[in-house]
Amino acid sequence: MKLVEKKKLENSTVSLEVTVTAEEFEAACARSYKKNIGKMKINGFRPGKAPRHIVEKLYGPEVFYEDAVDDTCYLAFSEAALEAGIEPVDRPSIELKGTVSKEGYTFVATVAVKPEVTLGEYKGVKVDRIVSTVTDADVDVELKKYQERYSRLVPVTDRASALGDTVVIDYEGFTGGVAFEGGKDENHNLKLGSGQFIPGFEDQLVGKNAGEDVEVNVKFPDEYHSDELAGKEAVFKVKVKEVKTTELPEINDEFVKDISEFDTLDAFKADLKAKMQKSRDEESDNFVVDRIISIVVENMKAEIPAVMYDNELQNIMSEYDQRLRQQGMDLDSYMQYLGQNADDFKKLFQPQAEARVKSRLALEAVAVAEKIAVSEEEINDEYNRLADMYKAPVESLKMYIPEADMRKDLSVSKALEFLKAHAEITDKAAEDVKPAKKPAAKKSTAKKPAAKKTAAKETEEKAE
Repeated sequence: MKLVEKKKLENSTVSLEVTVTAEEFEAACARSYKKNIGKMKINGFRPGKAPRHIVEKLYGPEVFYEDAVDDTCYLAFSEAALEAGIEPVDRPSIELKGTVSKEGYTFVATVAVKPEVTLGEYKGVKVDRIVSTVTDADVDVELKKYQERYSRLVPVTDRASALGDTVVIDYEGFTGGVAFEGGKDENHNLKLGSGQFIPGFEDQLVGKNAGEDVEVNVKFPDEYHSDELAGKEAVFKVKVKEVKTTELPEINDEFVKDISEFDTLDAFKADLKAKMQKSRDEESDNFVVDRIISIVVENMKAEIPAVMYDNELQNIMSEYDQRLRQQGMDLDSYMQYLGQNADDFKKLFQPQAEARVKSRLALEAVAVAEKIAVSEEEINDEYNRLADMYKAPVESLKMYIPEADMRKDLSVSKALEFLKAHAEITDKAAEDVKPAKKPAAKKSTAKKPAAKKTAAKETEEKAE
């Protein structure tokens, strides 16, 4: 292989003119002959036994050229990219230059590459760390959650239903006197006031007794997900089968013994407070890290090719698909359930993909600027740590994570530690920080008659 010329084009694109030598091309033609001779029928010779010169005399010397070009061009490109000092981020576009002959051939490869990054200010960036101290009142709120988690529903027989009660109902919905698809269920548990059903539905079940039949009149929201039901008047025939109220356990030593390894309420509260404080401190630290990286990214300059964002977007969606499969679903089914397509998901995760790419480029640039080195011992320690975590042999991990990638990942981690160590971090009490003004809330619309927390909302939260 011979690198003839390297040209920098716009938008972090590079073209390489590369020549595959006669020797390399001849070796590729020989490999093509061995691979294909068994499939060739040559009169006077048994299958696979015809000499190469006979085949070439019969079909022409070009018979193996196409296969040989395919065999050599991408390897030659990889070697040329290494020699040129570029890091491709996409498959190259290959265009032959001139003709292919026994003397070899020349091609021009055009490819998007990892961009050159010009760092702005990255040392000594100023960041506020919000310090939030857990109070006894905060602990009491958390205790209330434990109390509600271990509550139980008990039947109500001496009164009608009230907000906060749970009713067990059978229901069927009708529009224009005709039952509609998805509007029927039996033994459904509905907490009154929870907002699970479309507006107005739950209010009409307040003040009802077990065994009572109720006719619920509602109107579907104009922006309802089903075009057939959006904006339409509907009647639900409801049978109230049971009324239940929530019975909360008393918070005392006995309760604590039942739900934890502690013997007293005071010990449980102290442990809870410590864990809550640790969680808040970690949240504050994570905010500081995110802000430092954001500032470094804001200050850097780089022509980032769109394909880097596209590749990262595919990585994110693959990760999301993998998490869904662990729950017995896949991304295609999930999107179908939400009434969305791949483009919808890509728009949702595009900001996250762009942030990931920019952050990685910034940290890699800092590692280079500060000449951050990674020792063999650090690499081996990280392989051993991952081996312990995943209960896998180190050699197996090395097949999935090459040493070069491990070295790059560790250098990025060390670059982040460098930025944190050199940042000017000021602690501020949470009560002294003026909260950001929230944007006006959009009008909410029910997604389904009995939707609790829509899957779309869960997806948005994961994307943040």
